[in-house]
Amino acid sequence: MLNRRILRVKAFKIIYGYAVTGELSQKDAKKMFEASCEATRDLYLLMMAVIQPLTAEAKSRIEAARGKFAPTEEELHPNETFVNNLLAPILAEDIDFQKLLERKKLSWERFDIFIRDLFDAVSASDYYADYLRKGENTLAGDCRLFKTIFEREFEDNAALEAILEELSILWTDDIGYALTWCCRTMDDMASGKPWRLPELYQSDIILKKNPGATMTSDKDFALKLLSCALAGYEKYFEKVVTMVPDWDKDRLFSSDMALIACAMAEIDNFPDIPVRVSINEYVEISKFYCSPKSAGFVNGLLDKLARENGRTI
Repeated sequence: MLNRRILRVKAFKIIYGYAVTGELSQKDAKKMFEASCEATRDLYLLMMAVIQPLTAEAKSRIEAARGKFAPTEEELHPNETFVNNLLAPILAEDIDFQKLLERKKLSWERFDIFIRDLFDAVSASDYYADYLRKGENTLAGDCRLFKTIFEREFEDNAALEAILEELSILWTDDIGYALTWCCRTMDDMASGKPWRLPELYQSDIILKKNPGATMTSDKDFALKLLSCALAGYEKYFEKVVTMVPDWDKDRLFSSDMALIACAMAEIDNFPDIPVRVSINEYVEISKFYCSPKSAGFVNGLLDKLARENGRTI
């Protein structure tokens, strides 16, 4: 599930915490990293779990309309394509899926207002109107609809962001990645595959499909990266200070230093990864998590540091 880009981000965030506080043991860093990885998959599960309450909301509205004192013809005979979608009952009857939600206490029960607002947004959309117009209850069609919902209704959703912040600090910035996996799951189920909990690391997925393949475990890569960045942070910090003499130590952004420490740990300890690949990865990360000028600063310093260490760019 988790690729190396997001694993690098998770390692960077932990090293950033160390850069700010100056306190973090190797044991605690590993524990924080593993919790952060598992949390991303938990967020995926939570987003998949929205399918059932959203379907239930649609059904309750139809029943409420029918129960009016003088319902209209349309209210008496509504389009029930969505409430009869095939995806919600499949997940409701999936023992593994339901047990995971129960064990991890993942539920939308407390957030009924969000579900109502979500259905309002979905039901007002052109893609939903088109879905109802076709009136086909096929698993493939239902999966396509929910894939569209995952793609259009959740990113940059302030109400969802507030809920996720309340539920877990580990879910910060992970919603886009979790939704990507929800969409992949919709594609798989549309093709007839049963729901299955994704492997936590992408290397595990590849190795499961190709048992004879030889590759470094993504988990091993990330844990070694984190350990080396933490152990070498002070060394890299002092090196950077000597390379930018016009900068006072206190003026070095903690986020920039955390990125440089992670990048140099990768360059120094993973000779099989081309230096330019490593540098580019951390420059891209800097564009999202550091100051506007950080990309150029980080790129230039990493280039100099790598060359000083005898690495070819």
